[in-house]
Amino acid sequence: MERRYRLQKNRAFQYVYHRGKSVSCRDLVLLRAKGRGVKVGFSVSKKVGNAVTRNLVKRRLRECFRPFLGDVKNGLYVVIARPSAAKATFQNLQKQTRTLLTRQDALRDGNEED
Repeated sequence: MERRYRLQKNRAFQYVYHRGKSVSCRDLVLLRAKGRGVKVGFSVSKKVGNAVTRNLVKRRLRECFRPFLGDVKNGLYVVIARPSAAKATFQNLQKQTRTLLTRQDALRDGNEED
């Protein structure tokens, strides 16, 4: 995922945590707050595993979200991995990402401009 789409500052994460709406599933939680453009951040706590495991989960989540970048509505997104995400397969994470975006009503229709 390109750097311009990444949510990087702690202040931005805190904004999404406090103002965002959340939806969840077995392995992931998705928060979405209003914002200009599309910015995505990933949060993987130490409960998920050691540094190698956390980085693996983050890489997988980035790749799960990347195909949707052109289709998501403007806003700030934070994807939080639950400890069970470490054992989930890439395909399961992909399905859950799509499900969360659909439930959050974050995917654009074909003719909609945002």
